[in-house]
Amino acid sequence: MISDVVVVERLVMAMVLAGAIGYERERHGRAAGFRTHILVAVGSCLVMLTNLMLVDSSTHPAAIDPTRMAAQVISGVGFLGAGTILRFQASIRGLTTAASLWAVAGIGIATGSGFLFGAAVATLLVLLVLFGLSGWERRMRKEIYRTLLVEVQGGVERFDRVRDLCAAYGVELQNLEVKPTNESGVSQFKLQVKLVSERDEDALIRDLVQLDGTRKAQWL
Repeated sequence: MISDVVVVERLVMAMVLAGAIGYERERHGRAAGFRTHILVAVGSCLVMLTNLMLVDSSTHPAAIDPTRMAAQVISGVGFLGAGTILRFQASIRGLTTAASLWAVAGIGIATGSGFLFGAAVATLLVLLVLFGLSGWERRMRKEIYRTLLVEVQGGVERFDRVRDLCAAYGVELQNLEVKPTNESGVSQFKLQVKLVSERDEDALIRDLVQLDGTRKAQWL
């Protein structure tokens, strides 16, 4: 039988390991942050401990599959992760958080089963990915989604020149929202755009500002 000390040890370790990963998500203001990651890992650890306890206490342990409940945890966490994936304007957000939730579920299962070394190494690797590779990922990504705000004197007839200039820079328009302002005859264009690189962002703003009738242009 698994002793009470071992049960506490594994649950606390699952909490610590998942808390380290959840801390990184919390720093980025994600919906599933510090406490959510801890709860997923501790719950997964408890499920695995329950599995092992049932096997140990059964008079026919061969008839009990200790991986069945763990498999259900992995499937269930998929639904939780799906709740963190959101479409925000022209981009999708939450995929990394969903993946980290799935990872901490695995870490919780490993911790509950007693595979502490594997759980610790997996936690270090997840932290390396989240903390160390985010900048590298941004440099590798060629397609960049941004929000552009242009304020013009006039109405929607001014949009054609803004669109043509964006096209000249190879900027692809994803979505357009026209907003009236408190000033008479002034309109705001809020554009969701896709850039192939960051090198022309400042130059595009400079040329937009120089267009006749443009009052303001900036990245949000």
